[in-house]
Amino acid sequence: MKQPITYELLHICKQTGARRGIIHTPHGDIDTPVFMPVGTQATVKSMTPEELKEEVEAKIILANTYHLYLRPGEKIIKEAGGLHKFMNWDRAILTDSGGFQVFSLGPLRKITEEGVEFKSHLDGSKHFLSPEKVMEIENDLGPDIMMAFDECVEYPSTYEYTKQSMERTTRWAKRCKEAHKRPEEQGLFGIVQGGMYKDLREQSAKDLVELDFPGYAVGGLSVGEPKELMCELLEFTTQFLPKDKPRYLMGVGTPDYLIEAAIRGIDMCDCVLPTRIARNGTAMTWNGKVVVRNAVYERDFTTLDAECDCYTCKNYTKAYIHHLIKTKEILGVRLLSIHNLRFLTKLMERVRIEIENDNLLNFRNEFYNKYGY
Repeated sequence: MKQPITYELLHICKQTGARRGIIHTPHGDIDTPVFMPVGTQATVKSMTPEELKEEVEAKIILANTYHLYLRPGEKIIKEAGGLHKFMNWDRAILTDSGGFQVFSLGPLRKITEEGVEFKSHLDGSKHFLSPEKVMEIENDLGPDIMMAFDECVEYPSTYEYTKQSMERTTRWAKRCKEAHKRPEEQGLFGIVQGGMYKDLREQSAKDLVELDFPGYAVGGLSVGEPKELMCELLEFTTQFLPKDKPRYLMGVGTPDYLIEAAIRGIDMCDCVLPTRIARNGTAMTWNGKVVVRNAVYERDFTTLDAECDCYTCKNYTKAYIHHLIKTKEILGVRLLSIHNLRFLTKLMERVRIEIENDNLLNFRNEFYNKYGY
């Protein structure tokens, strides 16, 4: 069977082991390592698809299975011709399984071997998601890459519970693969779990690799543990993943974590961070964070970031964006969102160049000094 998602390895950094590659998808090629903007409700907040393509130069975005299942419902999206047509996006899309959202509901959900019963955060209505149901939803949504249904344990979590959860995640992954109805059109990724325990991470990775998915995600990291522990576990885990398939670290989007992930052999990362902090009046720049809502920028008629080539930096000043944020004008959020998303896209472009030049460690150190880490 022809795989819809394939990975082409172009170069391994001699300094770090970081990978430079290309992920081939039905909706275009993606240079990696890559940062993927998050479009939870079939939209990257305040951005048009044209802006994402032309200003941000995004090649792939995410959408959220849990949220789209609740609103507007996967059947409506299927009726529209799938997510690509529904949201007018002709590049690649990845949908997560909704597992993280369901498990973060805490007392509103109940986990069994069959799946998860939960109450909607919107209206309290009862729902049940099983691996089979999640596959049906994601098949209807029609993304290029879809994630298996997994359980993401909280941090910290006991060894006993983490082991039970990891083993259930593997059983669910097998059920997902069996229930996947469009394997020639959509690539299904397995998700490695195991909390903060190396032996469980190793077991999870090996069991999932046996199931032979076209790609693998590392889940359950960056959930509150120290950065050093996250890096250690990530480096440990990736050694058990195939070299000829994409590797995705879920839910990571700060510049330092993106660089550290690349150093440890990760190809894909995603996070809501750039648009979330834009709504709080914060920009990421090559010289660190700029909290443009602060009064110090009221009369600052310089650009957000002299090193940035985005639409916002080419056309507007900190003083103007400060004014927009203070007056709660939506344009302020839009301009900061364009900038932050372009900044992370540009950062990953630079990471790819430094991998090719076998210079990623040196770049990391220079970047950290400028950014203020």
